[in-house]
Amino acid sequence: MFDKILVVCVANICRSPTGERLLKRLLPQKSIASAGVGCEKSRMVGKPADNMACSIAQQYDLDLSGHLAQQLTSEMCNQYDLILVMEKKHIEAITRIAPQARGKTMLFSHWAGIEIPDPYRQSHEAFEHVYQLMHKAALAWKEIL
Repeated sequence: MFDKILVVCVANICRSPTGERLLKRLLPQKSIASAGVGCEKSRMVGKPADNMACSIAQQYDLDLSGHLAQQLTSEMCNQYDLILVMEKKHIEAITRIAPQARGKTMLFSHWAGIEIPDPYRQSHEAFEHVYQLMHKAALAWKEIL
């Protein structure tokens, strides 16, 4: 079914690494990774997770260490059964990168019917809010998958 899951945001340093690690903790039997639709453009390839994202995750015993940002590719899209994105515009970006992946791309927070905003360069409270949204969404995916 959905054994290989890819979590996607823009630069792959805040939301998608957090989503990846949340899902890995909740679904240890699944193969889960993350990438960014704009990782190359934002010059984040190979960068670790954002310090604030790491700090918030650590408060909840979630470890983002060892993460290195990577650019989403068409080949990568082909390797995964389910692609979870943070915002509707990411679905459009994936469709441009890999049109064949459109049918297996959904919002990370699909079951809540909301988008998860980008907290990059925002306050501690913004990162905390995003973490809570992602945690709830990950729990919903655990029940479904």
